[in-house]
Amino acid sequence: MSKLDELINKLCPNGVEFKKIEGITKSVNIGINPRRFFKLNPDDATGFYVTVRELNGLKGVNQTEKTDLINDEAIKIIQARANIENGDILFSNTGTVGKMALVDYETLNWGVNEGIYIIKPKHEIINSKFLYYYLDSNLAYADYSRMLTGSTMKHITQKALLSISIPVPPLEVQCEIVRILDNFTLLSAELSAELSAELSARQKQYEYYRNKLFNFDETISKKLLSEICNLSAGGDIDKKNVVKEKTERFDIPVYSNGIGENALYGYTNVYRIEAPALTISGRGTIGYCELRKENFYPIVRLICVKPKSEEINIEYLKYYIDTITFKVPTTGILQLTVPMISNYMIPVPPKEKQEEIARILNKFDKLCNDISEGLPAEIEARKKQYEYYRDKLLTFKELKDNE
Repeated sequence: MSKLDELINKLCPNGVEFKKIEGITKSVNIGINPRRFFKLNPDDATGFYVTVRELNGLKGVNQTEKTDLINDEAIKIIQARANIENGDILFSNTGTVGKMALVDYETLNWGVNEGIYIIKPKHEIINSKFLYYYLDSNLAYADYSRMLTGSTMKHITQKALLSISIPVPPLEVQCEIVRILDNFTLLSAELSAELSAELSARQKQYEYYRNKLFNFDETISKKLLSEICNLSAGGDIDKKNVVKEKTERFDIPVYSNGIGENALYGYTNVYRIEAPALTISGRGTIGYCELRKENFYPIVRLICVKPKSEEINIEYLKYYIDTITFKVPTTGILQLTVPMISNYMIPVPPKEKQEEIARILNKFDKLCNDISEGLPAEIEARKKQYEYYRDKLLTFKELKDNE
């Protein structure tokens, strides 16, 4: 039997009491919008102004060159309402609701903006890190996500946050859970770092061999992209002919700028481009290239590239385009157009050589980028494993009044 099991059997065998956040905190305050009270980045700055971007989980609060600064006068104004202390939890209330930072060191010169709640636990009831781990769990998210307001920019009200129920086992049990999760977090972080380093090394290896494979001698001819491919740009589409979910009638994907699934705008009933073809983002993620293996309808400055003949292997062409850094104007609207890409030169080795290069790079690409296989999937699996055990440790039977 583990130490945690022994503590639970001894101190709370029939379950634990659940309490709302308002019952286990001294206060939950909100930061201040500077526009009404003070200026950011004054000449006499002595402290820094915490926004959601500075929140960094268990590592606390980041301070970078982008962090806004404040002076003593602003600090006094903010701390009169939202003084940050050792043991507080900073919780974002807008946008990325639930992004947090645990303050586990003394703070004397911080200010907090209105996008953050400052949660001050009653330390005689709840361990700060135990509360942090619970609020960071899927258990808490399932609770408070139902209370989010807003359509485009999500928000949680102070009243809603205070109403969240938290299991409150005895402090000894809380501390033991914190100790276990601290160790598990450290091991998980170390493993993820190792896997990420391995993935980075594989990606560099991939780029090295890709560039080497495309290092042709002068005997290999080069042709204009417009000479070997038909180029076109996407346009508008009547929204009445687009649905969000695929149906038997509306089964043609509509693609816009974006990476991966973010490029899928919806589905329509007619296609403009016959597969296989490439798309290149003309705005936003400028130059991002994707191979489309089914007929589609392009919109919003999405450039379509389709080989004119079987002289070009489309996978080979996709990999070569990935190596191109497209030049875009530095003035006006940042965008890539069909005329801009038409005159890029593409090496055209024999078809057999193109197919060989495509086969080699397909293997590297699968290892490096496929979320269902290889290292990225391993990293994702470790993350889910951590979340599973964290949530399991934080799941308690609720103590009934008669028990």
